[in-house]
Amino acid sequence: MKAPPPPPVAPVPAVPATTPTHPLSGDQSNFLKLSNMQNGQTPVRVGVLLPFSNGAAGTRALSASMMKAAELALFDAGNSNIVLISADEGSTPETAAAGARSLLAQGAEIIIGPLFSQSVTAVAPIARDRAVPVISFSTDRSVAGDGVYLLSFQPEIAVQRVVAYAAAHGHSAFAALVPETAYGRIVGKAFEDEVKLVGAKVTDVEKFTPAGDALAEPVHSVAQTNPDAIMIAQGGPLLKEIAPALAGVGAPNSRVKYLGTGLWDDPSIAREPMLAGGWFAAPAPEVEKAFDAKYRAAFGQSPPQLATLSYDAVSLIALLAPGTPYKRFTPTALVDPNGFSGVDGIFRFNPDGTSDRGLAVLSVEQDGSFRVIDPAPTTFQQPKGS
Repeated sequence: MKAPPPPPVAPVPAVPATTPTHPLSGDQSNFLKLSNMQNGQTPVRVGVLLPFSNGAAGTRALSASMMKAAELALFDAGNSNIVLISADEGSTPETAAAGARSLLAQGAEIIIGPLFSQSVTAVAPIARDRAVPVISFSTDRSVAGDGVYLLSFQPEIAVQRVVAYAAAHGHSAFAALVPETAYGRIVGKAFEDEVKLVGAKVTDVEKFTPAGDALAEPVHSVAQTNPDAIMIAQGGPLLKEIAPALAGVGAPNSRVKYLGTGLWDDPSIAREPMLAGGWFAAPAPEVEKAFDAKYRAAFGQSPPQLATLSYDAVSLIALLAPGTPYKRFTPTALVDPNGFSGVDGIFRFNPDGTSDRGLAVLSVEQDGSFRVIDPAPTTFQQPKGS
C-alpha cells in the first residue's frame, strides 16, 4: 500500500502578529561583514543560537555537533553570501536573551535555535521587535507562533502517523502506557485524539513512573482491557522491561501489536526480541544513514540525531536566500503549504508555527533491524479526487 500524503494544513484562526517597533529593514554599516563577500550585495546573516556553554556536557556536545551540521549545510549550499553568526544560549533564559541581542546587533535577519523552550520564551519578543523570525528546535508547541517556527521532531506527528497506520490495518482497540512526564502528557493526548479521529476505541491509558515496581500495576491494568494494540511511549532500558512485563500478564507481542514513539528510533531497540513486530513512525533509516555518512566524512564521527535539524534549517535559509534582503524570510515564504525537502524527509511550517513531517512507518524485525513497512510520503499534496 502506498503511503498517503499527510493531511492538508487545517485552517488556523488568524492571530494578530506583533507589530515590530524597531524592524531590521536594511543593511547597516555596523552589521557584520566578511572580506570575501560580494560587493554591493547584502549578506544573508543567519544567527545560530545554541547552548554552547550549558552546564550539561551532553548538551554542550550536541550544540557543537549542531553547529557543525549547520556549517556543513552552508558548504553544501555553495552560497558565499551567507554568513553564520553564532551566540550562546547558555543555561538560562537571560543568557539566551543576551545571545539574541548580540545576533541582532550584528544584523542577523533570521535566527535558528534556541534549543530549549524557556529560551524561546525569552528570545521571541526580542526577535519580534526587530521583525526577525526564529526557527527553534524546541518541541514545545506552546512557544510556537507569532514569528516562532518549530523545526523539531514533535511527538504528536509520530503518534498520529503510527496510530492511523495501525487503524488502517485492522486494529480497533487501543491502549497506551505513557510516562508521568510532560512528554507523556503530550503523547497521551495525541494518542487519544488520533484514536478517536480514526474511529477506533481507547480501552485504557495508564501513566507510570520509572521507579521500583511502579510498572506492575499500570501494565496489568492495560492488559486487562484486552486491546489489540498498545502504544508504549518509552525508550531505552525501561522499554525493555515493559515488553516482557506485558507478556507476563497476557499481552505478548504475538497477540498484541506494540506501537512506539520516536523514542524507539534507537538501534538497541531493534535487538530486543520481545519488541519484534512492533511498529513506530520515524524518518526512513536509509536517509539517516546517508546523512551519517556525509557528516562522518566531514568530521570523522557520527552525528547525534538532532544534527539534521540545524542542517535542514540552514538548507532552507539557503533556498530562500535569493529574496529581497530583510524581506526574504516572510511568513508567506516560510509557511509554504507545499513544504520543503529535508534530510529527514519532507516538512512544512503551519501558520501557528508548528510543523508537519512526512514519516515512514517502521517495523522491528526478528533479525535485529528496522524495516520500512510504509514509506514516508514525498509530497504534502492530496491525490486528485481524494
